[in-house]
Amino acid sequence: AATAATVTRDSLLNTCMDAKHHKTEPGPEGQLYGQCVLWKDNACCTANTSQEAHEDQSYLYNFNWDHCGAMPQKCKRHFIQDTCLYECSPNLGPWIDQADNSWRKERIRDVPLCREDCEQWWEDCQDAVTCKANWHKGWNWTSGTNQCPQGAMCQKFKFVFPTAAALCEQIWSGSYLYTSHHRGSGRCIQMWFDPAQGNPNVAVAQYYA
Repeated sequence: AATAATVTRDSLLNTCMDAKHHKTEPGPEGQLYGQCVLWKDNACCTANTSQEAHEDQSYLYNFNWDHCGAMPQKCKRHFIQDTCLYECSPNLGPWIDQADNSWRKERIRDVPLCREDCEQWWEDCQDAVTCKANWHKGWNWTSGTNQCPQGAMCQKFKFVFPTAAALCEQIWSGSYLYTSHHRGSGRCIQMWFDPAQGNPNVAVAQYYA
């Protein structure tokens, strides 16, 4: 039984989800771009994917951050970081779940985000504008990119997401879980870290696996 448990546990560590742009196995990527560079020693994303993660209208998902007018840069960097974590991190195994989308077989659910990462995201985005609380579904895609559904009103994030927890938990339909754990506690996933200090999320995945 111990061996079976170990096998299952190991399969949750250092793994890439089965989704649209992910590599089948994590490995070094010398040329990761911009904010994704944190994962260059061991990544589930390619250099191309990391570059596209920074584009306003990237071919990754044809998703437009500026659907209610230009998103402020200080807010956008959190969405870029969120994309980098999702595409590049090999440490999300314990939270990989089946997905029923045409474009991916797996997704993440309830990844415990460090409190500071979530609070800062909310802080920097509260004056950005959107028309939806769940960005995974319900858009009008007739133009080939996401537009607000008819009758949806554009308003500031702080009204759509009254708390940091609301933002982190609702925006990608439960992909993240707001936690009271602090960065460096070994109990929560960091969207941001200093790669010179190593990747703190390796230990977090081990703990939850």
